[in-house]
Amino acid sequence: MKYENNWESLNKREVPSWFEDAKFGIFIHWGLYSVPAYAPKGKYAEWYGYHCDEIKERSANDSDYYYYHQKTYGENFKYNDFVNMFKAENFDAEQWVKLFEDAGAKYMNLVSKHHDGFCLFKTKHAWNWNSVDVGPHRDFCRELKDACDKSDVRFGVYHSVYEWFHPLYLKDPEEYAVKHLIPMLKELIEEYQPATLFTDGEWDHPSSVWHSTDFLQWLYNESSVKDYIVPNDRWGKETRGRLGGNLTTEYGLINEFHDSIEVIDRVSEECRGIGASFGWNRFETVEDYLSEEALIKMLVDYVSRGSNFLLNVGPTDDGRIPVIMEERLRQLGQWLKINGEGIYCSRKYCPKPSDKNIKYTKHKDNGSVFAFLHKYPVGKVILSDIDYRDGMKVSLLGYDKELEATNENGKLAVDFGFINPDEMKSKYVYTVKIV
Repeated sequence: MKYENNWESLNKREVPSWFEDAKFGIFIHWGLYSVPAYAPKGKYAEWYGYHCDEIKERSANDSDYYYYHQKTYGENFKYNDFVNMFKAENFDAEQWVKLFEDAGAKYMNLVSKHHDGFCLFKTKHAWNWNSVDVGPHRDFCRELKDACDKSDVRFGVYHSVYEWFHPLYLKDPEEYAVKHLIPMLKELIEEYQPATLFTDGEWDHPSSVWHSTDFLQWLYNESSVKDYIVPNDRWGKETRGRLGGNLTTEYGLINEFHDSIEVIDRVSEECRGIGASFGWNRFETVEDYLSEEALIKMLVDYVSRGSNFLLNVGPTDDGRIPVIMEERLRQLGQWLKINGEGIYCSRKYCPKPSDKNIKYTKHKDNGSVFAFLHKYPVGKVILSDIDYRDGMKVSLLGYDKELEATNENGKLAVDFGFINPDEMKSKYVYTVKIV
């Protein structure tokens, strides 16, 4: 099918099935902002460059960036000067990708360019403002792409459509889009062939200013990745939840998203950090990070609604993934090794269950239904959203003994008896498979 240069035609392209099957991906916010690694609690560290150079028209919270910058680096030190401190001397692409594999992730999105305009790849459209020309003198997109190609993790990118300080953007956003943004995006796609394209920073202008349909028509019809790339819905201030590829939410907005009658019926993706910031904030403490239990339940909740979960890590400026983030990823991976059968390749079964402590999915191919219990299973548990039928077989992932399925007033009941916790391989969320 050839797609026309209008939203009606472009919206007919379905999100490639691999993405809906994948369910879990890793977001990576890493760049010059990783050097100061500062934000007030609850704020985004990757926005440091926007707030650190001046205080005019800033809110009380935003001024904290400015005062921190003046105190730590001095009034003559500009944000761009961090490029000489961004050395990434301990970055190891294969080590990162192996961790993402161990976490059970099926794809990753690297911030190839955030709103500061600094690129983590070689580009002729940002001469002397990319990680190959200056700073660490390394092509991080290339290194991670090569590492992903040797793994089960697909390589993808995030790319900001606007740049805070680009003179052409400040002068004429549409001319900036035509002469800078679109050529850079095409270069990024053809040189690195990502599986995902997470655009952002679109909110100040409609998609017509960004020439979004021009680009997407090329992406879907002519690009080398046209058969498998997954773009998102951030293509203009009118597009989120309505136009584009997969539908994106962040930091809990997924609940409002799925309750909205305005959004189109398409696979969605919730993204968030393990803490309150995407970029590494060195001042966040353990209390600011989600626990293993919270992340597991969050993953299950999103997947049961038909959504993917894109969990962010914010590496340090020298290229290490902070230990607490690594630990959380490995904990998710351990849970997925046991329960992943109910997560990967699943679809919605009952997105609004009658019991808030039980979530459901259904395998897209074999029809098996999975019930995720948020409480340790003891005695008889009634799955009131599943009608009982003769011949049903039930099992508990991570537990080797047989379970009994019974009819409880027309609903499926599972008798767990009393399971010795030492015999239970899973924790926090327990998955019943119903055949």
